[in-house]
Amino acid sequence: MSSFQPINPKPFIKSLIGQEVVVRLKWNKTEYRGQLMSTDNYLNLQLDNTFEIIYDSEDKFREEEIGSIFIRCNNVLFIREYKNEGTENNKVPVTEKSASVEEADKSNNGEVGASGEIDVAKVELKEAEMEG
Repeated sequence: MSSFQPINPKPFIKSLIGQEVVVRLKWNKTEYRGQLMSTDNYLNLQLDNTFEIIYDSEDKFREEEIGSIFIRCNNVLFIREYKNEGTENNKVPVTEKSASVEEADKSNNGEVGASGEIDVAKVELKEAEMEG
């Protein structure tokens, strides 16, 4: 029988910088998978080469590449290291870019800057407005 070993979250997350991670949000059955670029004292997260994974039901999910994102700490349910034996060095497999990411790439000449970043909180707000 294994016992639970608590881990201090700040050193754990700092150790994940530069690695592929999966971040699960508190609502909407949404996960983000990408390379953890940075974190701060509040445990806000910045991910690059990010994929949004939305689980529609037990067996069905949608996955879309969205590029660089910032996730505010109060939205995070959990964060874990991404492990996939099918890919080399935990690299995220390449899929098609969404139209919004391609448009941002064109407007920034391929460089992701402040206007190319996606704020997860804004996306969730838009979804909530559409539902209500």
